[in-house]
Amino acid sequence: MSTISYSNAPADTAAAPLDTRGRALAAVVYVLYLGSIMAVVTAPIGVLLAHLRRRRNAEWVESHLLFQIRTFWLGALAGGAVLAAWYLLGLIGAPSWASWVLGYGFFTACLAWTIGRSGVGINRLLNDRAIDDPRSLLFGGAKVSLED
Repeated sequence: MSTISYSNAPADTAAAPLDTRGRALAAVVYVLYLGSIMAVVTAPIGVLLAHLRRRRNAEWVESHLLFQIRTFWLGALAGGAVLAAWYLLGLIGAPSWASWVLGYGFFTACLAWTIGRSGVGINRLLNDRAIDDPRSLLFGGAKVSLED
């Protein structure tokens, strides 16, 4: 049986421990956003948590919370714009297939966008990295590719 000993003395090669305040909250919000694919009510709960806990976390975690807040509000804004366009299509007497194409096209794009942003965020969170550009419209400045 082996024992592990811990030393309180700082090691020359060891870096200062990473401040992880709020990391679990950011993970919960990402999971709530992904859960909104099945139950829409989880996304507003996630953005509410992110808003309420801002400015109480490590600096690198704050970038995740800003990224999450913008994910929700940009999605809501885009949803409102598409809803208005959908309504206008009905007012002008556009064929019904046009509304269906708009609705399904937006839903598919929004689904891919939400999954992509959440996936990039979770990946960076698990690797203790900040979001490079939390104010971006796409994936936070991450270079997304399908290569290894």
